[in-house]
Amino acid sequence: MKIHEYQAKEILRKFGIVTPRGVPCFSVDEAVKAAEQLGGSVWVVKAQIHAGGRGKGGGVKVAKSIHDVQAYAAQILGMQLVTHQTGPEGQLVRRLLVEEGADIRKEYYVAALTDRATQKVAMMASSEGGMDIEEVAHSTPEKIIKVFVDPLVGLTDAQATELAQGIGVPEGSMAQAVDTFKKLYTCYMETDASLAEINPLILEGNGNIKALDAKFNFDSNALFRHPDIVAFRDLDEEDPDELEASKFDLAYISLDGNIGCLVNGAGLAMATMDTIKLFGAEPANFLDVGGGATTEKVTEAFKIMLKNPKVKGILVNIFGGIMRCDTIAEGIVTAAREVHLSVPLVVRMKGTNEEIGKKILADSGLPIIAADTMADAATKIVAAVK
Repeated sequence: MKIHEYQAKEILRKFGIVTPRGVPCFSVDEAVKAAEQLGGSVWVVKAQIHAGGRGKGGGVKVAKSIHDVQAYAAQILGMQLVTHQTGPEGQLVRRLLVEEGADIRKEYYVAALTDRATQKVAMMASSEGGMDIEEVAHSTPEKIIKVFVDPLVGLTDAQATELAQGIGVPEGSMAQAVDTFKKLYTCYMETDASLAEINPLILEGNGNIKALDAKFNFDSNALFRHPDIVAFRDLDEEDPDELEASKFDLAYISLDGNIGCLVNGAGLAMATMDTIKLFGAEPANFLDVGGGATTEKVTEAFKIMLKNPKVKGILVNIFGGIMRCDTIAEGIVTAAREVHLSVPLVVRMKGTNEEIGKKILADSGLPIIAADTMADAATKIVAAVK
C-alpha cells in the first residue's frame, strides 16, 4: 500500500523527524488559504499522486506570491501528470500540498528497506539526493552508502554516523543527521513499512536537517495492525480492476498486452507470462486465483480480465495440487457462459482430477481449445489471437 507525500510527512512527524509546514488542499481556494495561513514569501505547490518524478513532470512549482499559488494550483489540479513512474497515460491530480519554502544548502537521500539477501534492514544514504537519484544509482553506485541493520539490535549510533559521514554531512549537523536516521529506522520498523524514503533530506542554511519529501510503501499483510495507516488509503490512486479483484481474494495486476492469463500460483503465473512472451505475444495481466479458487472466484476473474478492451484471448494454466482441476473446469464453464465469452480460450491443466476436468470442458459444448504443455498452450493462444 502506498500513501501521499503529505501523509508520509505526518507519519515522520509522529516519530520526531522535522518536515516543512504544509497543508493538503483539494481546491484552488484551499491552496490560497493555505498559503495565507502558512505566511512567508515563498511557497511550494505540489501535486499529490502515488508516483515519483513529479517535479520533472511539472507537478511541483515554487510560488513567490499568493497570485502564483493560485495560478499554479489551478494549473496542477486536474492535470494528467505524466512521470517515469506513471506510464504514458499519466495520473489525474486530485490533491495538492502547499508548503512553506525552504533554504536548501544541500540535498541528501536516505531510505530504509528490507534486504532479503542478508535478511536485514538496509539503510541507504547518498550525497546526491533529489530528482535524479535513480540515475545516481545507475551511473555512480559508489555514491550510495549502505549499512545492514540486525533487526534484533536496531540501527546503532556507529552505523548512523557511518552513513552521515559517508554522505558528507557537516560536523555541526552530524548529531541531528544521526538522530534523524535512527528515527527513520524506528519509523520503518514500527509502521511495518517495506520502504521508508526521504528524498531529499536537506541541510538548511542554518545547519538544520529537514525531510523535504517522503515516500512510504507498507506491507499489506501487516495493515491489520495499523488502522491509522489504512485510513490514509486513496482508492482513486489504485487500479479499479485490481481493487475489484482484491474483494474476491484474487491477486491481479493489469499489464499492457492482449492475452489474459488465469493461473493458480504466483510462480506458475510468472512462468506463464514469460512463456507467452517467448512465443511472441504479451500478457494482459497477472492473475493468481490461489490454491482455494471457487467457481465464483473463477467467474469474477474472467469478468475482470474481459473488462480490459485489449484482451483478445485468454490462457488458463492450472496445476492441480491443492486446487483440483475439476473445480477449475466447472468454474471455467460457468464463467464462459455467464460472460458470453467471445474471445479464444485455451486451457491447460495438469494434476489432481485432471481427466475429470478435461472431460467437463469437452462436454461443455464451448469452443475451448485444449493444450497439454505450456509451450503447446502458448503456441495455440498466440495463433488464435493472431
